Amino acid sequence: MPLSIINSFASWVLKQRIHQIELFLKYPNEVQEELLHNLITASENTVIGKKYEFSTISSYQTFAERVPIATYEELQPLIERTRLGEQNVFWETPIKWFAKSSGTTNAKSKFIPVSNEALEDCHYKGSKDLLCLYLNNNEDSELFLGKSLRLGGSSQIYENNNTFFGDLSAILIENMPIWAEFSSTPSSKTSLMSEWETKIAAIINETKNENVTSFAGVPSWMLVLMNKVLENTGKQSLLELWPNLEVYFHGGVSFSPYKEQYKKILPSKDFKYYEIYNASEGFFAIQDLNNSSDLLLMLDYGIFYEFIPMDTFGTPNQKVVRLADVELNKNYAIVITTNSGLWRYLIGDTVRFTSLNPYRIRVTGRTKHHINVFGEELMVENTDQAIAKACQVTQTEVIDYTVAPIFMQDKEKGAHEWMIEFKKKPADVGLFQKVLDETLQTLNSDYEAKRYNNMTLNPLVINVARENLFYDWLKERDKLGGQHKIPRLSNQRDYLEQLKEMQPTKI
Repeated sequence: MPLSIINSFASWVLKQRIHQIELFLKYPNEVQEELLHNLITASENTVIGKKYEFSTISSYQTFAERVPIATYEELQPLIERTRLGEQNVFWETPIKWFAKSSGTTNAKSKFIPVSNEALEDCHYKGSKDLLCLYLNNNEDSELFLGKSLRLGGSSQIYENNNTFFGDLSAILIENMPIWAEFSSTPSSKTSLMSEWETKIAAIINETKNENVTSFAGVPSWMLVLMNKVLENTGKQSLLELWPNLEVYFHGGVSFSPYKEQYKKILPSKDFKYYEIYNASEGFFAIQDLNNSSDLLLMLDYGIFYEFIPMDTFGTPNQKVVRLADVELNKNYAIVITTNSGLWRYLIGDTVRFTSLNPYRIRVTGRTKHHINVFGEELMVENTDQAIAKACQVTQTEVIDYTVAPIFMQDKEKGAHEWMIEFKKKPADVGLFQKVLDETLQTLNSDYEAKRYNNMTLNPLVINVARENLFYDWLKERDKLGGQHKIPRLSNQRDYLEQLKEMQPTKI
């Protein structure tokens, strides 16, 4: 069958979904209420369903009063029972897949349950919807005339008591439908290679002669791969190697610090960037418009959403609101109830709503990864935007960064200390520092108040990291590639001190 026919047919099939998306756009809160009811009804006879008497819950109010907000640590005993072979604990159908995730915090692994329903009705559905929305906005797309170069995790699947665990990307590849395998490169065998550096070389050898039309992966790691491709092929631009490239689907970390670097190796005004928001726990939101930074919250993936305003988070006055009660431009911690049996689970991410009709969001950071030592409430969204601005003004490029507080001692005021690894260093670090600090003040009024006349916070401090510092830090912890991320912000100095120990005494 000619590729042009395949492209047309695939586009037609995917765009049939638009009508269902329009349904939850029109009736978002009703769709969410019905979804919650279905989740509760399906789980009445599970261990957790009997504990909270799901059979007698008929309203959201009763559900919220009866079922507590839960962290992973609180759900772990139930998850371990299922990992050891017991079923019908927190979800009605057998669960044999667990996405292993250590996040960005510590070495302790989380095992997130992934049901068959979540695979089909959330993760794969989200992938198809991403293509659907992209094709709906770009009628002349020839995406399926070529392949998507995917860059996922670097772990194989492990078996334990007839259950299986690994990176989410490895689980998705292991269960990948035929349509996805046919349209992707590299092969599953190469994608699942464990050793990152060997894997990168294999990906380049396997894909450089393919007709690649799109990319999919985490911006920080994809940039490493792309630069290796250019180095290997001697090309100045990826468009020289793959002239039919049209879109990069990205997620996992903010794109802001990397955008200018991507524009240099993909020098085309027609090339598009589409952001997604997904995690081991589910697929949550998709950019639904060209040239937008807002993500459409997907409401029919078997996930019921609740939100905790960050100004009450972790306090005695903490409150939880439904989707119908959220407000614009306010930071919220996300709480999810899912078709994998996560009940009122605190995922650890923070978002703010940029639109209420339809519900669109931006990811602003992590509940644990912000700095609020001095009442400044600094979020990752703030620092990513400030880094991007400082790079633009000083004509520099950043590979990675992390920030920690300098605590007040004796009569000394506090400050923020940065470790920044540059791909292209600023000619004047002082100017970079000044623009960074001033931009943060324009983005965050709390930070501005603490910096006013150095009242609480002294000017920020910048350490210029040696070459490959963050790469070596991750390698030392066996966290190269895939979904692993540098912790951007912390209320403690642990990460920063570890990095400083790996620095030379003089740069």
